[in-house]
Amino acid sequence: MNKKYLFSAILLCSPMLLLAQEHAIDTVFVFDNQLDNSRKVQKISKLKEEDLLKNTTNLSEVLRFQSPVNIKENGRGMVSSPSFRGTTAQQTAFIWNGINVNSPFLGQGDINNLNLLGYDQLEIKSGGGSVIYGSAAIGGTIHLNNELTFNKGFRQSLFMEYGSYETVNTFLKSSYSDEILSVKFSGNYSESKNYYEVPEKNYQNINGQYQNKNFNLGVAYKIGSGNTLAWQTQHFSGSQHYPTTEFGSRSKYHSDSFRSTLSWNFKSKKIQNILRLAYLEDEFQYFSTIEKPKSSGGTSEVALLKNDFNYSINDDFALNIITDYQLNKGKGYQSGITDVVRNAGAFAALLRWSPHQKYYFEAGIKKDIVENLETPILFSLSGRHAVNHWYSLIFNLSKNFRYPSFNDLYWQPGGNPDLKSEVAHQVELGNNFKYRNLSLSLSPYYLRIKNMIQWVPGSLGYWVPVNTSEVESFGLESQLELKKTFGQHSAKMSVGYVFTHAINKETGNFMTYVPKHKVFGNASYRYRSAELYAQAMFTGLTYTTTDEEKSSAIPSYFVMNTGINIRVLRNQQLGIKINNLWDQVYETSAYYPMPKRNYSIQLLINF
Repeated sequence: MNKKYLFSAILLCSPMLLLAQEHAIDTVFVFDNQLDNSRKVQKISKLKEEDLLKNTTNLSEVLRFQSPVNIKENGRGMVSSPSFRGTTAQQTAFIWNGINVNSPFLGQGDINNLNLLGYDQLEIKSGGGSVIYGSAAIGGTIHLNNELTFNKGFRQSLFMEYGSYETVNTFLKSSYSDEILSVKFSGNYSESKNYYEVPEKNYQNINGQYQNKNFNLGVAYKIGSGNTLAWQTQHFSGSQHYPTTEFGSRSKYHSDSFRSTLSWNFKSKKIQNILRLAYLEDEFQYFSTIEKPKSSGGTSEVALLKNDFNYSINDDFALNIITDYQLNKGKGYQSGITDVVRNAGAFAALLRWSPHQKYYFEAGIKKDIVENLETPILFSLSGRHAVNHWYSLIFNLSKNFRYPSFNDLYWQPGGNPDLKSEVAHQVELGNNFKYRNLSLSLSPYYLRIKNMIQWVPGSLGYWVPVNTSEVESFGLESQLELKKTFGQHSAKMSVGYVFTHAINKETGNFMTYVPKHKVFGNASYRYRSAELYAQAMFTGLTYTTTDEEKSSAIPSYFVMNTGINIRVLRNQQLGIKINNLWDQVYETSAYYPMPKRNYSIQLLINF
């Protein structure tokens, strides 16, 4: 039996060995327990399923229109990478149910290989988080969360979509829960011919088709009072063809990932302890010519043991101890990377103090031990003061890091085993205002990164990674939200503005693919069974070269989407959406224009 499925079978059977008759109190099992604490001192945008269904093309589209994250996408549905606050994709951590799932090979995640509709909610947290979430949590973290509810009975939902470029998107979710058992299954299949033209750029998106499927299974069981066992597993398989010219070579990329985690949650009046056992496996294959065998590839495995212990000393103080150990393995194909093994462990301690309803303070320290690498001692210091009922002040100071990836260290030719870990210091001052149905957040920040890892041309004719750059970034993240309900009418509006000034200290030039200005907005109006919504995004001039060459820069652009959802029967919702309403010609990555105006029709059935 394949070892990953054997691992899943062990995890699935384990809870059944510990059945008991007592009932726990909790009604929802949340896999990422640390987010609730982070919410007290950091701005976290939470997108629920209803928000995700407004941008069902892929995760890139959701983040582009509904978050401060900057997205660089090589055409619709293609390779895509995120960045926060002037950092890079390698300095952004993807967190799946509390576990860092960045690729050991690349040190980052490809957004469009992280299936959108396989999660119950998506949360975006700006700012450093390495004390809790480890390597790469420098600019921010993107949280892909599943949850299991109790005592809800049977629930099912089916989603179907057909759109331009022969795009098909389907999703099925089914769950059952009673007082002690919760089970949820979901599956998603998406495909698109993805052929589109942009005449103004003399561009045809040839060989741009993609296909992916995703399956999730979660189980939670309450074992007596205060004990819950939970298991979550996910399998994703996707194929992306890379766009080319009419006479160019056609290539493609295939990825396959498997994730599984077993959690034991013990909770009493003063103690909460969560023990996690996880296994992650990622495989990728690149075909430079579709008809020929793969030209490169690799397989990575991560086995993780993590314990999160929280002790309430009294009503004011709580101590949180987080320890983890992980074994990373990597095997490349045509990359010079043979069999690589890396052991890593970490110890973190956080002290939380809440002397009054108006005050909250948190201090953390962490030490990572990574085989054959030096790592810094990390820290975080946060506080919140509710000045009055309409204004609160938040302060964050942290030291974060990223250690080199397998490719950075071992790729041949070029890998550099002498690389140092990137180290970042960040300070943020959050100002939150709230008056009735109106809320406003203003968060100026300053970020400095040392030992930045960059691949540069080497003296022997190939690229090599070196610790060269020092990056300084400062800016502002802000968001205004309004919610209003009157009778059978309800309206919501959210507008965000992001200002980023990110400079390479060595050259004095602006960082590539970092727009100085970004504005994103979402508005919806609902009356009875009908909802009308609109989305808008403005992105300022974006440099694509390190010398700030304006002729090569991506011009500013404004894109707007709109749609309508109508409940045609009690449990059925029909939706129509127009993407890029004003037919804007724009790029998020040089030489890869995004589609002009396009359409989709959706059907959601809850039963």
